[in-house]
Amino acid sequence: MTDYQAKLAVPFGVLGIRCAAGALTGIEFLAPGAKPQPPTDTFAQTVCEQLLAYFDHASFRFDLPLKLNGTAHQAKVWQAMSAIPRGQTRHYGELAQQLNSSPRAVGQACGANPIPVVIPCHRVVSRSGMGGFMHQRGGDALDIKRWLLAHESATPSPLQGEGWGEGRSAESPSNKGRGEPK
Repeated sequence: MTDYQAKLAVPFGVLGIRCAAGALTGIEFLAPGAKPQPPTDTFAQTVCEQLLAYFDHASFRFDLPLKLNGTAHQAKVWQAMSAIPRGQTRHYGELAQQLNSSPRAVGQACGANPIPVVIPCHRVVSRSGMGGFMHQRGGDALDIKRWLLAHESATPSPLQGEGWGEGRSAESPSNKGRGEPK
């Protein structure tokens, strides 16, 4: 059983929050039916307050110390994802080119992101649609990704499939053939 310092109810489910030594170390999307758990300390309370502020207003900026555990490549990808502005998306290939990597390696690093939402892996999409989320290519995981992008105005609605809104370089049926990157 994983120990969480809080389990936070959010619009699409419950997030498991892990903290250590005054730093956020992990956020997990818990299974449907998971029960919320109050924060165990003041830092976990701060994390919950900031996450709720983001869910109330997508423009909220997180200000939390993070403790990331990953490879040098993963750290570069997580830093690049953090630089993607709200309301915009990037393709795996774009980040790969920026980091002198491959789209597959970028996708693997996105899936290994220990602190989703705060490190916005949901803003990375494939050229042909949503791509994956949480190492999954369908189901609840993509519904959460759609919700997060819609919340940030990067897609019109999580209920409208894989439609695209203001996301930079996101290819939609209406963008095809207009010179935008694929």
